Amino acid sequence: MLDREFFLGFIKIHILYHASKESIFGTEIAQELARHGYSISPGTLYPTLHRLEKAGYLKSSSQVVEGKVRKYYLATSAGKRVLEQSKKKIRELVTEVIEER
Repeated sequence: MLDREFFLGFIKIHILYHASKESIFGTEIAQELARHGYSISPGTLYPTLHRLEKAGYLKSSSQVVEGKVRKYYLATSAGKRVLEQSKKKIRELVTEVIEER
């Protein structure tokens, strides 16, 4: 099992990636993460979304869907910048660790 800190780093990058493409909401991103093998509880997911928002990487808006308020998240320009920086580091890491060039 992955160490919690590594796991959360991967989760944050996934969240920023999807939120940079379109608005996301909790249940939807949890399902997407599960599709990639990440089992994340609401007690971990929602605080992570809130921390990313507080850091300025996500912005949120609320909409009523089927009578319930749903919070949607979208990456900010700062979130997109940190995602691009992360992609560069991921490429570098993959080259060094996986491809062993």
